[in-house]
Amino acid sequence: MSTPRLNQAVGPRFTRILSFGAARGSLVVPNDDLIGPINSSDEWIRQRTGIITRTRAPHEVLAVDLATEAASEAVRRSGIAPAEIDLVLIATISNMQQTPSMSAVVADRVGANPAAAYDLNAACAGYAYAIAQADALIRAGAAHYALVVGAEKLSDVVDPADRSISFLLGDGAGAAVIGPSDEPGIGPTVWGSDGSKADTVGMDHTLVEFRDGEAGWPTLRQDGPSVFRWAVWEMAKVARQAIEAAGITPDDLAAFVPHQANMRIIDEFAKQLKLPESVVIARDIETTGNTSAASIPLAAHRLLEEHPELSGRLALQIGFGAGLVFGAQVVVLP
Repeated sequence: MSTPRLNQAVGPRFTRILSFGAARGSLVVPNDDLIGPINSSDEWIRQRTGIITRTRAPHEVLAVDLATEAASEAVRRSGIAPAEIDLVLIATISNMQQTPSMSAVVADRVGANPAAAYDLNAACAGYAYAIAQADALIRAGAAHYALVVGAEKLSDVVDPADRSISFLLGDGAGAAVIGPSDEPGIGPTVWGSDGSKADTVGMDHTLVEFRDGEAGWPTLRQDGPSVFRWAVWEMAKVARQAIEAAGITPDDLAAFVPHQANMRIIDEFAKQLKLPESVVIARDIETTGNTSAASIPLAAHRLLEEHPELSGRLALQIGFGAGLVFGAQVVVLP
């Protein structure tokens, strides 16, 4: 007796980003509001990070609320009916509930119920990871349209007295709708991790330690110099690999959208990659701060608002952070 053959789903050959959405915390927090607990100055923060202000959300606004706002805009601008979205991915490290997932709640809120939905934790590389998964799942026939969101309320996991990272962090969410395309719109993803450096950036305590009274509420910490060296030298190699994998050269790029970790890292990136002066570089960190998984889509959204002529052109995006994890790909801007 022969074994019955199974049907296997087959999707479109290519995908692309159809639209972006964005939501930033409504509170504008200048450096002067943060310098007391860390015994610093506005000048020190600007020189080290390039940040002038960062956006943060009020106490009652959660990361899921920011995600909903950004997702709603992305869906509206995509022209795709919410019911046609059958996959929702949210990259986050700041969901205050282990379960249910933020993605299932947002899927319902935007009208995509009963889409497949799950959260992923790849820190500042989370959005690039989610784009890779949405692209692969649509091309495999497992989904038709995907909603990808990076959403963070990092002010919930900040120690105001911590001098290593507290002044960097902001709140916000960025979203993208992904769908089938007649031409390649998302290049091959170059991604990976290095868990041997897990202690370089991450939470200072576990929830178990907090529960048992052995430590305070877990907050983010980092070894700044080590993260800077890794980001500048190792991530420049990853960015070059993503350009090569896409079959293009730096001269073909119209935009560069790196994770908004630090303005000095962004500037050094541009030098390492020898980007032409014609490439527009996203510098959203100046007034938004570092929003981890939300930073790339937020920066891309602002870039298109300020430079609509970039629509339809190529952008290199790269995320990197706690894990350590990294992910990069070249995309066609919507």
